[in-house]
Amino acid sequence: MVARARPGQSGEVRDVSIPPRGLAGILHIPEGSRAVVVFAHGSGSSRFSPRNTAVAAALNHHALATLLLDLLTFDEEANRANVFNIELLADRLLDAVRWLDQDRTMARFAVGLFGSSTGAAAALMAAARLRNRIGAIVSRGGRPDLAGDAIDQVNAPTLFVIGGNDFGVIELNQVAFARLREPKAIEIVPGASHLFSEPGAIEQVTDHAARWFARYLTPMAPGAGSKAGQRHAVQR
Repeated sequence: MVARARPGQSGEVRDVSIPPRGLAGILHIPEGSRAVVVFAHGSGSSRFSPRNTAVAAALNHHALATLLLDLLTFDEEANRANVFNIELLADRLLDAVRWLDQDRTMARFAVGLFGSSTGAAAALMAAARLRNRIGAIVSRGGRPDLAGDAIDQVNAPTLFVIGGNDFGVIELNQVAFARLREPKAIEIVPGASHLFSEPGAIEQVTDHAARWFARYLTPMAPGAGSKAGQRHAVQR
């Protein structure tokens, strides 16, 4: 684990290795943060995903720590089937949360999940297994249908953010959304495609995510006082 400074970034930035497989990650702990968001990238992506990096940077400005990590090793990426193995990807998120819980600093933090595409399905499956350890979930252009019956066991407040032009995926999200427990919400970004590559689209994702985590994750963090554990039902 290597700590280093980056221009324009406050707090601590670490290059980390998640056991037992040595998954590479980037952990940013802003000053004053009490909660951490673990990112689950989609197929063909990595911890260097430019859109996830942009979202993470914005969350850092809201005093949320972030962990961007590779869900597969270099050798595993060579097998295309692995990128769609949701149970495998969920297991890697479990490894990441266990690693955080063993870190002297991070063990005190509330934990949220941010999943993109297939990574969203992995985040939902991991949350179903981790139960109350996960404080909030945000899905960006996710495929929650791939989480199967695990979605029925998710009890963390969950937000689906979908591109208005992501035809087919919108319908899949709506079906999965109906199965989720409260609190839950759907936000549709007008004119955005699956990758949210249009001007201003990822900024809207970031805004929705920051508000969701501020509402549900930060109040659960240690030191949040009387707000700890509060959850309010939201549905749009």
